[in-house]
Amino acid sequence: MDLVRGDAVVWRNRAMLLFDRIPMPIAVCDVYGAVVLANPAMAGEWGTTPSGLRGRNVLDLFRPQEATQVERIAQALRLRHRSRYPVSVRWDAADGVRRHGELTADPVSDSAEASTALLVLVRVLGEVPAVAEERPEPPASAAEAGILALLAGGATTARAARETGLTVDGVNYHLRRLSLRWGAANRTELVARAYALGVLAPGVWPPTAVPAP
Repeated sequence: MDLVRGDAVVWRNRAMLLFDRIPMPIAVCDVYGAVVLANPAMAGEWGTTPSGLRGRNVLDLFRPQEATQVERIAQALRLRHRSRYPVSVRWDAADGVRRHGELTADPVSDSAEASTALLVLVRVLGEVPAVAEERPEPPASAAEAGILALLAGGATTARAARETGLTVDGVNYHLRRLSLRWGAANRTELVARAYALGVLAPGVWPPTAVPAP
């Protein structure tokens, strides 16, 4: 038993050495996207140390270009599929340059029955030219605004999922991100903030999202 344990320690140390030397940004996250372990290349994108990224959500660091891509990952994890799922992302690196690339999330676990972590790799594709810079991001995406409008009208999570073509997990994912972004404690506060931020049109019934400019 001691010999087996010793071999495991040796192989873990070798794996960690390789993990640290890979030039591609890599992180191990829990199934909710919180960083558990990051290599120096990943930390370098944010001008910090690997331990400085611990607990950060990888989808707050790298902004997905399409919410449907993230929903596809959530659906695959729920079905325990184990192939990679690419997501197009952009981020503002520590050197002040906005970059774009492709993020892949590969479920990993100790058994075939349960996914316990995500191996996240980021392939840097280049920099975003100044002429292609986007206008300031709206307080909520079109998908998020649509969900908020349904909730404001009294819809349940299940109905919001049916109306938007998402799964219940997909709706909850958007609501969790909005709650973190706006500091909202519950759904009632989310709806109130949506009106205050101009995401939902005032004085209109049924509630309607304000079209993006």
